[in-house]
Amino acid sequence: MPKQKTHSGAKKRFHVTANGLYKRGHSAHSHILTKKTRKRKRELRSIDYVDKTREGEVKKLLPYK
Repeated sequence: MPKQKTHSGAKKRFHVTANGLYKRGHSAHSHILTKKTRKRKRELRSIDYVDKTREGEVKKLLPYK
């Protein structure tokens, strides 16, 4: 059976924690920041975890992580 390829976009965006959760960043924090509130920009800085319903999709994209 041939090796699977890791999705190169996903490997830049997701990181696996020791507990097996997938860490991710928030989108919409790179440009057009003038119309976003200070609170919204602050909350976008924090990390979040992939939802349980989406973990299977991320596992397929990252077979060796």
